[in-house]
Amino acid sequence: MPSKFWFIIIIISLVLILSPKPVFSNNYLSCSVRSSCGNISDIGYPFWGLNRPESCGYPGFKLSCSESELEITINSATYRVLAINKASQTLHVSRTDYSENLCPTHLINSTFESETSPFRQNGDSQDIRLYYGCQPLTAPQNLTSIPGISNRFECTINNTNIVGYYVTREFAGTVTGNFLRSCSNSVIIPVPNSQVPSLEEGRDADDLEEAAKIGFQLWWSADDALCNSCVNKGGQCGRNLVSGELKCYCSDGEVCSPEKKKTMGKGLILGLGLVVAITILICFLVLWFKGKSLLNQGKKKEDARIEAFIKKFGSLAPRRYSYAEIKKMTNKFNHKLGQGGFGSVYKGKLPDCRLVAVKVLSESKENGEDFMNEVASISRTSHVNIVSLLGFCFEKSKRALIYEFMPHGSLDGFIYDRGLHHRSCRLEWRTLYDIALGIARGLEYLHQGCNTRILHFDIKPHNILLDENFCPKISDFGLSKLCERKESIISMACARGTIGYIAPEVFCRNFGGVSYKSDVYSYGMMVLEMVGGRKNIDVGASQTSEVYFPSWIYKHLDQSMNLNLTGVIAEEEEEITRKLIIVSLWCIQSDPFDRPSMTKVIEMLQANVQSLIIPPRPFVSSPVRSPKTLEHQK
Repeated sequence: MPSKFWFIIIIISLVLILSPKPVFSNNYLSCSVRSSCGNISDIGYPFWGLNRPESCGYPGFKLSCSESELEITINSATYRVLAINKASQTLHVSRTDYSENLCPTHLINSTFESETSPFRQNGDSQDIRLYYGCQPLTAPQNLTSIPGISNRFECTINNTNIVGYYVTREFAGTVTGNFLRSCSNSVIIPVPNSQVPSLEEGRDADDLEEAAKIGFQLWWSADDALCNSCVNKGGQCGRNLVSGELKCYCSDGEVCSPEKKKTMGKGLILGLGLVVAITILICFLVLWFKGKSLLNQGKKKEDARIEAFIKKFGSLAPRRYSYAEIKKMTNKFNHKLGQGGFGSVYKGKLPDCRLVAVKVLSESKENGEDFMNEVASISRTSHVNIVSLLGFCFEKSKRALIYEFMPHGSLDGFIYDRGLHHRSCRLEWRTLYDIALGIARGLEYLHQGCNTRILHFDIKPHNILLDENFCPKISDFGLSKLCERKESIISMACARGTIGYIAPEVFCRNFGGVSYKSDVYSYGMMVLEMVGGRKNIDVGASQTSEVYFPSWIYKHLDQSMNLNLTGVIAEEEEEITRKLIIVSLWCIQSDPFDRPSMTKVIEMLQANVQSLIIPPRPFVSSPVRSPKTLEHQK
């Protein structure tokens, strides 16, 4: 081993031994200070600002005092703090810019759902959306008679006269929704649930101003359990501004520990710790010198595989971005759109100002070869009902996919009943039919239209994205497999997919071979959910109490459509509903041979309902649960 190697070790050891012990007494005194403003006093950790330094608080909890009003800024929006409850870790706040009128100079959303935000709304508030810059001449004639939308209000923003409305419900997929989307801006502000009935009854701007003044509650999370433990030991809570970790400062100038050790015990522990640290350092350096060449070789192979991929697809290959470019286009992952089993999706913007959705995969998700296979699957597609891949990032352990941005998000947000605070927005039956037909065309293209057949293996509402016109796009090819067109059956090492949508043959070969008919099954289960507005099976329910929705709907299919699905079905919509049900029941036949191809599915969807035959009841009355055997659950 070279002499300079031992010289480095000796220097590091001397530094560790001779480094002076830090002094924290000043931090203890600084963090002992309590702030006050107006009628709110005794403000301590996690808050800082006023007369408390940043090192005595948590990021995002800076307070200010304006005309005896306590204020806090969260994601660029400023709130008046009406009360602080340390015991329940809640803030009672109201928007300062909406306390006087509904037309502030700057329009800023109230958002608390980012991955890094320490604040969350509790269940006592509901988001209200305000639309600005609406064109009154294009408004539907019956607009003011529709429940859930306010009367028109007018105001001036930056010397411009503005026409606006506020809504307490979603109107996507309707004439009213199309009109509201034509407005130039919209903003979300929360109000208490108790005020929503009066907003829907009064429907005046003054009602919303009053509701905004009342404010709402936010939960916070800021290492509070660790801080409570620190206070119980007689310390004061603070934070290391470099590492970001919580520090517990004691009056004797030391960092508080659970119990005081004797001097000899401390010295022994310190000495043993130093020996262990030096030993680990030596092993690390040895492995580093030996492994450096292996890492370089691996990186060269990885780069060669990527270059081969780009060369193979030529001009059709999506652009490769660096991880630094990914961070820049997502504004450091500031706007989170959703969370999946394999990573998070963020809103971003390309240099040409196009909006994109950036899926950042977990580092443990897949190896380089699997990831490039996924990129290859999407790159082979070019269809109106397949989401477009605009680029990718493959940089060491960092993986990301860049898709076209879908303003309406995923289909699941429009078909499930999510309760009072996350109410689903039901689409018109014609829109649901068009979505089902579009997904079928996309799957037909994957199965028949590509030079190499692509099996998706994860068709479900969460993986169907909707553009501004509610045109469906199939996304998330993380579980897809490529196979030659001449091959009808493929081999799989283990089951893959999501419970509730997996074809029987995928987890039990006794039902037949795995093929493109497995996607057909998943499609049928998804269409049943679209019709019924509920999940086919509740994974959290007990085996004895659950009701398998396909069996129930098959049993009631001949009872004059008296299915009591998602509300009253108009007579002209009955044909669409019955057609979707019959087609989906054909798709979920237990024997893959009995299921139609996606080409046949499209023909059935476009045929007259009287020409369709009700299929035999599927052999499987309830799907077999085997979560431990599944490769993927989302």
